[in-house]
Amino acid sequence: MTGGNADGATDRPGFDDGTELGRERRRHAADVLSTALADRDSAAFVHAGVDRDPGIRYACDRPADTTAVAYDGTADEWLVRSSAEGGGHPAERLASTLVDRGFEGTILTPPRVPHDAALYLERAGFDLASTDALERARATKTAGERERIAAAQRAAAAGIRQAASLLAESAVVDGRLAAGENGGDGADPEPLTATHLRTAIDEAIVGAGGFPAGNTAVDPDSSRDPDEPLRPGEPIVIATAPRDRTGYYGGLVRTLVVDGDGGRERRVHVAVTQSFRSARSMLTAGPESVTAVEADLEAEVRSFGFDTEQTVATEVAGVGLEPRERPLAGGDEVGPGAVVRLDVAGAVGPGSRIRIADVLAVTDEGERPEWLATPSQSLSPASLL
Repeated sequence: MTGGNADGATDRPGFDDGTELGRERRRHAADVLSTALADRDSAAFVHAGVDRDPGIRYACDRPADTTAVAYDGTADEWLVRSSAEGGGHPAERLASTLVDRGFEGTILTPPRVPHDAALYLERAGFDLASTDALERARATKTAGERERIAAAQRAAAAGIRQAASLLAESAVVDGRLAAGENGGDGADPEPLTATHLRTAIDEAIVGAGGFPAGNTAVDPDSSRDPDEPLRPGEPIVIATAPRDRTGYYGGLVRTLVVDGDGGRERRVHVAVTQSFRSARSMLTAGPESVTAVEADLEAEVRSFGFDTEQTVATEVAGVGLEPRERPLAGGDEVGPGAVVRLDVAGAVGPGSRIRIADVLAVTDEGERPEWLATPSQSLSPASLL
């Protein structure tokens, strides 16, 4: 199929142009790549990789084990060659196609294009120059991508709520948490452990249409044995980052306390939750760097009385086809179109902290960014139900 148009069409034997989400992504990427090609006096962009490569998955809905993809800026067309078609390495066949189309001179590639693919392009007579244009395109999400991330967040929220339900119904037995039901046979309630919670969370994520992807953790920074019963009055950190059926990730963290005394952990919790409001207001006013948003989160927590000796941890990172992706580095901009996870933690005491993470979709300047599928940030398990 060939088709030089703005609808993300591709030249690929037997290819049907994929899903609307895929076409939407390719249209968006083409806009970014066209500017990069014009700025570098080049006519084509090429990438190659395995089916796990997020850049390949972004440009091609159903990549084979090895896939080579190019954007022909002259024809406004995507070219795809894969190992499923046979006949030599996909990058070699793609290079031959570009030569047949009359291309010469410089081809743009990602900085980490595989070595063998680079060699095939160079043997075909092309000079290679690196660009981060595809990564920059991925950092700004389309409407379809935001919906897929929201779907992953809804699955994450289902998992968090399942954990909250178990904790809300738990009983305290000999100073330890136990499942609230004993099955009616007179046996002692089963101890409630981190392993028990993690399994229940993953089951709820799957039931909501998501995939845990090995990213569920209960008290991830604790040295406690995961099969040891959890304790009342102690913060329990629950972290999830599932993906949806199309490969997009979410990211959600909550801290819950059963029978808390409302003391130190409550003060830390107020500081942490307020930092999210501050960052949202900051990004309503306009784009900011990752460093600036992280600094604002920390400053807001410390404004509640945290001194420099007390640990405050903040992280801002994009989510999408990877659980952590651009905007990621300190200078990366968090602006319209970005979907980022804000992760904030404040120490309560030795080995104990309050940690919360939510995903924020940044809209146009002056509009309030949108929290995606956000359950209550309360410390009380019952408040999440």
